Amino acid sequence: MPDDRPVAPLSAAAQAGEYPRVYPVLPKTCVMILAGGQGERLYPLTRDRAKPAVPFGGHYRIIDFVLSNCLNSGFRRMHVLTQYKSLSLDRHLHMGWSIFNRELGEFLDIIPPQQRTSTRFYRGTADAVFQNIYTLERERPEYVIVLMGDHIYRMDYRELLRAHLANKADLTLACVPLPLKLASLTGVIEVADDLRVVRFTEKPEAPPPMPGRTDASLVSMGVYVFSTAALVRLACDDARRETSHDFGKDVIPGALEGNRVFAYKFVEPTALTQDPYWRDIGTIDAYYAANMDLVAVTPRFSLYDESWPVRTYHEQRPPAKFVFAEQGGRIGAAVNSIVASGCIISGGWVEHSVLSPGVHIHSYSKVVDSILMEDVEVGRRAQVRRAIVDKGVKIPEDEQIGFDLERDQKRFTVSPDGIVVVPKEMPFE
Repeated sequence: MPDDRPVAPLSAAAQAGEYPRVYPVLPKTCVMILAGGQGERLYPLTRDRAKPAVPFGGHYRIIDFVLSNCLNSGFRRMHVLTQYKSLSLDRHLHMGWSIFNRELGEFLDIIPPQQRTSTRFYRGTADAVFQNIYTLERERPEYVIVLMGDHIYRMDYRELLRAHLANKADLTLACVPLPLKLASLTGVIEVADDLRVVRFTEKPEAPPPMPGRTDASLVSMGVYVFSTAALVRLACDDARRETSHDFGKDVIPGALEGNRVFAYKFVEPTALTQDPYWRDIGTIDAYYAANMDLVAVTPRFSLYDESWPVRTYHEQRPPAKFVFAEQGGRIGAAVNSIVASGCIISGGWVEHSVLSPGVHIHSYSKVVDSILMEDVEVGRRAQVRRAIVDKGVKIPEDEQIGFDLERDQKRFTVSPDGIVVVPKEMPFE
């Protein structure tokens, strides 16, 4: 079934890295984005929202990055499969991503469990696709790109599709090098010289090193291209068995026998560093580290690359404001930080932090190495260090967070690396 017709060759400008902002609709391909994850390891950030809806980088939600990859790659036929506490995610998608015209063959459909095949909710990533085979039968694409809605990276999915076609593959897995100490947290791929996958192990205790490197393994990014017939067959076979109905644990290892399964080595479309950037921010510490990556002087992952923009919903708020610069007294300032619209830094000091819209920093307060989400207020003389403060929290005057972890553990969640997490709208007594 695969052939070389669905996608035209890259233009000279695209090959040179000068990517246009708008691409034509690519035929015969649709995208399924799995966005129903509960995100237990991100609790309490996922107490009231699905993992892909967690705010990230000031203005964004996590799902914006994979959606922007689709848009920048020219794929505008997308199904977002939702389940867990999806209200916040649904609202964000409607407000920020209602930009597609179905009359032109474009769409972004939000699909909770339809219970067409049973009364069950989605039991795993593979089961979510299985329960929506009906949509594939209606659209009849030749290829399906399956993506996770909770990873941070930039990828041109057209290149992934081209590799799939060139190898006449049934399944292609995007992969990236990851240090051995981290590789045990995800799926590890072993390949032959032609990049055909010979083994796939989900979260191995002793990850094997990749060819040519002793310090890293080749791991799956949770980015797959299936030929549609192969996807339907594999999903249906999995549904008939007693498994966890997960792509990494069940479907991909089983697909290696009798199918052409290849790896695609991830290359960033606008790389600023030698190693490609990909983050699975499934834990508090990984989420914190990825946000801190953004405020580096030369960030490994830049939000300011206009050739590969990240789209989101922007609420109407005034510009950020910095007030007071008194000699020997109050100074309202932020350094090495991201400060979103609507923020007011009123005589306080912000350093190496990420501030979402509407944050208010009062006089003589200090915020360092922290993430403050929408409408957080930091009272006078309060100090916040190495903390994540969720939406709507009002930190009282003279409060200290992140200085006494033993005290903080009695009130908040504290991660293994000592990051303090203050839950959404938590009141202080």
